[in-house]
Amino acid sequence: MKITKERFENTGRWIKRNARPLESALWSYHFEDRNDEGVIKCIEAFQNDDGGFGHGIEPDFWSPYSSPMASWAAGQILMDIEAKPELNVVQKLVNYLEHSYMHEKKMWPSVMPSNNEYPHAPWWHWTENVQENWSYNPSAELAGFLLHWSSSGSRAAEIGWKTIKNAADYLMEADEMDRHEINNFQQLVKLMSKQEIEFDSRINYSLKHTAEKVNALAYKAAGKNKGDWGLGYTATPLDFAEHPEDSLSMKFGTLIDDNLDFYIEQISNEGTWDISWSWGQFDNEFQIARNHWKGILAVKRYKILHSFGRLDV
Repeated sequence: MKITKERFENTGRWIKRNARPLESALWSYHFEDRNDEGVIKCIEAFQNDDGGFGHGIEPDFWSPYSSPMASWAAGQILMDIEAKPELNVVQKLVNYLEHSYMHEKKMWPSVMPSNNEYPHAPWWHWTENVQENWSYNPSAELAGFLLHWSSSGSRAAEIGWKTIKNAADYLMEADEMDRHEINNFQQLVKLMSKQEIEFDSRINYSLKHTAEKVNALAYKAAGKNKGDWGLGYTATPLDFAEHPEDSLSMKFGTLIDDNLDFYIEQISNEGTWDISWSWGQFDNEFQIARNHWKGILAVKRYKILHSFGRLDV
């Protein structure tokens, strides 16, 4: 089962008409011209003077103020287009992450009080002890960003290593983990592959051992019952294995093909996927966020389908 050229072009037209300019630029980058300038211009619109990101770049909370979580969302996109450390948008982001770090907790705050003042999903509501719900989401991945985009021995890099040391201890003690936090650790492991020697010398566990632990948690967290896919926040195998060469792709076996078929079966006539969650509040704003998510999901899932050879274009 493959996506036809007609369906692919349909999705591209929908993205250009209805998605945010950011997702439209990402679609062009991945499937048309590999031009990152359009993506950078769009992402800069979400960046504040302090270098952090806000303004609903993560569509489920609309605070205009900078936050580590919104900055993580921007960082993922910058990683996706292989942004270089010398780019102004990247340097400003690194500077923000340096200055928003909680040294005493060795992590970044995941949810900010300012979220409460703007439309948001209930899970983004700030309360006094909310950080306990989030742990190293997104701090594990933010630490990887710092090490990827900073020079060795810099203040930013040392913050990264300090975070990873604590995050690795936390990881190794975990019996299970939320899928989003697992994704953070997956990205950290990928980013550390170029710094494996230093990782092994600084951290209490080798990178290989760390990767094995992350994979074990991911395999456990993935829903194996196809009837559960698409319900709420149920994780699927493709949430953890986005490329054929990913080590988990082999472990999941035929579930990967089943998951790819599921994506193709679930696509709408307009060439998009709807989200499986709702806010239960701020109804008008949620409908806007829902549409933004359609664009995000379309870009992400078409990238996955392409990597597994499921686009007949």
